This record gives sequence, C-alpha cells and structure tokens, in this order.
Amino acid sequence: MSRIGRMPIPVPEGTEVRIEGNRVTVKGPKGELTQEFHPDMIIEMEEGTIRVKRPSDSKFHKSLHGLTRSLLANMVEGVTKGFEKNLEIHGVGYRAVAKGPDIELSLGFSHPVLVKAPEGVEFELVTPTRIRVKGADKQKVGEIAAKIRALRKPDPYKGKGIRYAGEQIRRKAGKALK
Repeated sequence: MSRIGRMPIPVPEGTEVRIEGNRVTVKGPKGELTQEFHPDMIIEMEEGTIRVKRPSDSKFHKSLHGLTRSLLANMVEGVTKGFEKNLEIHGVGYRAVAKGPDIELSLGFSHPVLVKAPEGVEFELVTPTRIRVKGADKQKVGEIAAKIRALRKPDPYKGKGIRYAGEQIRRKAGKALK
C-alpha cells in the first residue's frame, strides 16, 4: 500500500470540501481551489478527513494514489495557510520596485522587466532586493517564482542574479593569471 496515499488528510475548521465525482473544490480563508482528478481514484470524505483509495494494485494506480493524495493535501494547506517562495536579488544596481500588484525588475538589461501577478498570486517586496511570492496554489506560486528566477539566473562566476532564499550557488574560479 502507498505510504503517502493511505494517510488521511485532516480538514481544519473553516475549510469546506466539496467532492463531485472526480472534481474536488476546497474553500478556505485564503481562497478557493478546484481540481479534477483521475476518474479511477476514489475520494471520500469521512469524519472531517479526506481519504483516497485506489481500485487495484497496478503500477499505474499506485502512482496515481500518492499523487492524488499529495495534490489534495496541498489544496487544503493552500486555502488554510497559503504557500510562499522567497527570492533574493544579488548584483550592483539590481533591484525590484512594486507597480501596483505587479513588480518591475532592474536586472542590468537596457530596459526594466515588468512581471505581472497572475490571478491568485501576489508579490510582496520585503526590501528592494527581496521578493516574496505568495498564494494558495502551490503550483502557481512555484511556477511564477521559477519564471522570475529565470529572468536572470545566478551567475557561477560573479554570483549575480536572482536566487531562491537560502540557495547556495557553486562558484567557479575565473581565469588563472600566469
């Protein structure tokens, strides 16, 4: 049996879960998330917990079992606590400026780069060199953070660029002089 798939998902107070066939809607204080799951997976609500069951022990159903449970747990956590990714900007003259819900990045290009906040995701500037990406959908938050990081990846020679908070960049040695 799947170790992750068999674990029940506790539903906290103030969170509402609706199961309609293979479509699950979770509503909480941070927002509402809806997702369709594979029709083979059996999703049941019992005594304030959500359980995921699989029809057979085939390899395909085993892999779907853990995935479905993880996605449901992320939905419940997202609408109650929310998710966030922290980014750091390193480099002389590199900075971020808030433009309403969006952010404008100065990354050494000839022009500033405007990053629009998609629905359900918000940006928070802690300092001009630290950005916090917040939202209820874990996938959206991670995707937007990765897109911002991809605008100027950390350089292995000088260490300049955008990196996740706490990310270690392997530095390379530059040219050796004789």
